[in-house]
Order: sequence, then C-alpha cells, then structure tokens
Amino acid sequence: MNSRARRHPLSRTRGLRTLGALIFREMATSYGKSPGGFVWAILEPVGGIALLTVIFSLAVRVPPVGSSFALFYATGLLPFLMFLDIARKIAQSLSFSKQLLFYPGVTFTDAIFARFTLSCVVHAIVFTTVIIGIVLYDRVELILNLPQIVTAFFMAAGLGLGVGCMNCFLMRRFPIWSNIWAIATRPLFLLSCIFIPFDSLPEGFRNVLWFNPVVHIVGMNRSGFYSTYRAEYVEPTYVALVAASLFGLGLALLFRWHRDLVLR
Repeated sequence: MNSRARRHPLSRTRGLRTLGALIFREMATSYGKSPGGFVWAILEPVGGIALLTVIFSLAVRVPPVGSSFALFYATGLLPFLMFLDIARKIAQSLSFSKQLLFYPGVTFTDAIFARFTLSCVVHAIVFTTVIIGIVLYDRVELILNLPQIVTAFFMAAGLGLGVGCMNCFLMRRFPIWSNIWAIATRPLFLLSCIFIPFDSLPEGFRNVLWFNPVVHIVGMNRSGFYSTYRAEYVEPTYVALVAASLFGLGLALLFRWHRDLVLR
C-alpha cells in the first residue's frame, strides 16, 4: 500500500509530462511548418469579420446591436469559430496521434486533452487580439461583463470538446460520418444568430432555433459586450447538459473501441 502511494505522484508527473510533450508537438505541427504559422490563426477571423463588415455596412447603416459592425459580428463569429475548430481538432485526435498511441505511456485521452488545451489557449489569444484591435480601430467604448464573456468561452470550449469526442468515435468507426457532418454543419453558420440577434427572429423560428446550443453561446457572449442586450433566452445549463452528454457517451465509446479504431 505504501509503495502504491509512493508511485502515485510519479505516475501523475509522467502523465503531465506526456500531456506537455503532446502539446508542444501539436504546436510545432500546426503552427511551425506553414509560412506565418500562428499569424494565420489571427488573420482568418480578422479577414472574415472585415469582409462581413464591408458587405453589410453597404446595405445597413447601423448594426442590429451597438454602433460597430465589426464588433457585432466578432462577438458572434469568434465563439462560433472556436466551437467548430475545437470540435474538429478533437475529432482528429486519434488520426493525428496515431503513431504515438502505440507507446505504453501515451493514451488516447492524452491526445484529446493536449489538442483541447492548446486550442483553448490559441482561441483565447485570438479572441483577445481581435477584440482589442476592433476597439482601437473603431474607437468603441465598452462596458464589459467579464463573467458572462468567460462563461461563453467555457460554453464554446465545452461544447467543442463534447461534439469532438463523439465525432472522434463516429468518424473513425464510420468514415462516411465525416461527409455527413460536413454537410450538416454548413447551414450552422446561418442558424447560430451571428448575423441577426435571436430576439429579432419570428417567434416560430425562435422556438426551433432555441435548441441549437451555439445560439446560447453567441447570446451569452454578446450580452457580455452590450449592457443593453438582454439575452434572457440563454440557458448555460442546457449547453452544459448537451456538452456533457456527448462527451460522456463519446468517451465511453472510445474506451470500448479505441484499440480497434487506432488500427484502422
């Protein structure tokens, strides 16, 4: 019993070292090989927001909320992109770390949480950089509600982790699911209230759209930037339940089938 107690801190240290090594490998692979590296992670949302701002400012003089088109779209687009990117990265965990999973000290959960940790850090940097840039460029005066913004960040991260874990199993077990998922998520960009606030939609449409968890994430994030925006429809508990259910089911299936899936 005493020897077990002595080995426990050592195994925990090894687990942290494995996680750290996987994170550094992910950084080198994702941002170290392409020209520009990490800069492209910032330029992608900046380019999308700039394009949307130009297009919609030509048709509408005032954004649906606030006075800055760029800030309005950024508060919707950034959490949406974060959710999609984390879900995609987690779904590819087994494929990305396939060779390393044959080592006894590396588990599939290490691969998942390494990608999840790095993605959260990258999106936190991107989010902060883009928002500060917009505030300085448009000279926007903000009264931030940081708890709501942080809550939205964790909602997006949690949902991305849950969806990613479920897709990690489905895409390896049933390869056709990758195509199905790609088709299913294409309209999500238009159905997540990035362009139009949830409250401005017809009631019948709102009743259906409410079940899209990304709508709650976008609403929570915007309420943290606009003190006059009352996102009373937002239910963080609903998003947490969806994320936890998908994460738990996906993880259980991966524990059961991960050895077979790695060999595919």
